[in-house]
Amino acid sequence: MRVVRYTDDDFAERLAEITSTSSLFDPLIEERTKAIIEQVKSRGDDALFELTEKFDRALLTPETLTVSAIERFNASLAVPSGLRAAVAAAHKNIASFNKKALRRNWSGHNSHGARVGEKFDPFQRVGIYIPGGTAPLVSTALMTVTLARVAGCQEIVVCSPCTETGALNPGLIFALNAAGATEVYKLGGAQAIAAMALGTKTIRPVQKIFGPGNAYVVAAKRLLFGHVAVDLLPGPSEVLVLADDSANPSFVTADLLAQAEHGSGHERVWLITPSTRLVRAVEKEIPRQIKRLSRADYIARALDANGRILVVKSIDQGVEITNRLAPEHCEIMCKGAGKIAERITTAGAIFLGNFSPTVLGDYVAGPSHELPTGGAGRAFAGLTADQFQRRTSVVEYQAGSLKRAVAAVDEFARIEGLDAHGRSATIRLEKGKR
Repeated sequence: MRVVRYTDDDFAERLAEITSTSSLFDPLIEERTKAIIEQVKSRGDDALFELTEKFDRALLTPETLTVSAIERFNASLAVPSGLRAAVAAAHKNIASFNKKALRRNWSGHNSHGARVGEKFDPFQRVGIYIPGGTAPLVSTALMTVTLARVAGCQEIVVCSPCTETGALNPGLIFALNAAGATEVYKLGGAQAIAAMALGTKTIRPVQKIFGPGNAYVVAAKRLLFGHVAVDLLPGPSEVLVLADDSANPSFVTADLLAQAEHGSGHERVWLITPSTRLVRAVEKEIPRQIKRLSRADYIARALDANGRILVVKSIDQGVEITNRLAPEHCEIMCKGAGKIAERITTAGAIFLGNFSPTVLGDYVAGPSHELPTGGAGRAFAGLTADQFQRRTSVVEYQAGSLKRAVAAVDEFARIEGLDAHGRSATIRLEKGKR
């Protein structure tokens, strides 16, 4: 990991470079993604099979594209008891947490005495993308599909890339079953997003798409917005550790390495601290820990490309930089972590103290681990169950309340030159009209 110090002559320039870069926008990736979307739009299933063979080296047919009932049943038999217990424990926390996030219908009276309110209905058909790549993200199935089920979505469509043999990991299928997926397709990448958004002969279009993914998946969600609703733009994983002398160097190091191991090479990890002692300890700890890990090559690649240690003048400066970076995961290993967290306003999720590693949020704590990345946290929050609900406002006037409103309506219609607008209200109050 490269070290950048506030005492460096070029600190401001290097900081500006770090905080301005984003994993979400790449012109080359966007151009390639447009081509993929156009193929799916024009050629449907045939394009899906061709692109799956090209990118995943798997030969699929209309019959094998869908995860069958037999495959789903066999997966339930194949998973070990430990995974069953883990899925059950995580599902319980996730469902409980997200039931509290649902929005409820309400109504009341406005100043005219009319009844106004809102109602919230689940999207009937939603699409969820579960990344595959170098690791089957079983946890992501729970962190997305569970929320759709809690919200009451009737049709929950899942796409996830298959292996070269055209299979999905049994553990992933088991988790999808447990969470409530109604359709599962062996399909990955931008082509999966296009299929769910535009529809093909096999896959009917959905109303809204959820789920994290690589740079191509994120680009596809951006480009197809409008054809379909999307949740947010969660790309490659990020973690930022804000720490002082009270932090345990081995804990800090372990958390940095954990988020670097996903495998895309675009993961971003930051340590921000005023403690030179902590920096020296972490620099020694990284090689000690990394050599014991099975995905050391992936970790090293991510650290070399996007690993930074920022030595700051104070925790106050660290907070300012953290808000500029808008990290997906923000760990605060400082004295008074709770007070510091009140000043962090752009992080996807915050983890407090030495005993709250990001992995708890990844797997079992309760909040969804689908969070904004690439600086999108400045404008987006993480995934919540209410994003699976569609809001509708409801308005009901009676003759008396309309009479109290009509003067203002008439004035707005006059100034805007829209007399038909005004007439649509006044006609109801003319004598004899009912």
